[in-house]
Amino acid sequence: MAEHRNFQEPVGGSPTACSADMTEPDKYKQLNDQLWSELEQAVTDRQHGWRTPVLATVDADGLPDARTVVLRAADRARQTLKVFTDQRSPKIVQLQANPQAQLVFWCPSRQWQLRAKVAVTIDINSDQTAAIWTRIRQMAAAGDYLTAEAPGSLLSDQAPLSVDQHALCVMEFKTVSLDWLMLGRQGHRRARLEHDTLTWLTP
Repeated sequence: MAEHRNFQEPVGGSPTACSADMTEPDKYKQLNDQLWSELEQAVTDRQHGWRTPVLATVDADGLPDARTVVLRAADRARQTLKVFTDQRSPKIVQLQANPQAQLVFWCPSRQWQLRAKVAVTIDINSDQTAAIWTRIRQMAAAGDYLTAEAPGSLLSDQAPLSVDQHALCVMEFKTVSLDWLMLGRQGHRRARLEHDTLTWLTP
């Protein structure tokens, strides 16, 4: 099939070429490993295009609500991603009502888009959150979780929260499926990875 030939062609930023006799499970593993390698790199490389994905949720009126977030962790073995946020943020209320979301990543240098359907777990007060806060409380970023008002509120002159009253929480995203798209002069490629199965799609 043409889609399989496209995957094997190592054209500018495409996945590593694979052997024509590779099985579909092998192709799934290869592409899955490459995508997670990029996600892991984005956690530590601030210049990586996937460092700041767009998180899309649904608001109380059933309308889409999207915003840019910062990728803080990627666990290939568990197929999970993590983002920090303010627990007073409207997206927390949205995700508590409907814990399904989508993360959209775009990397200009590779011309790769990745859409991840995810199930969301919100961690507000736990040993994990406490450990993360201990690490960042002396950093400038700590101020993001110490504002007097919730994100999106009108500005006020109230004093910030004390460091012991922080509003940090952790969102963990369990990936349900990955939809990968690569744009290329010799043809675009697109595939969905879901339930350990690789499905080639029309771009």
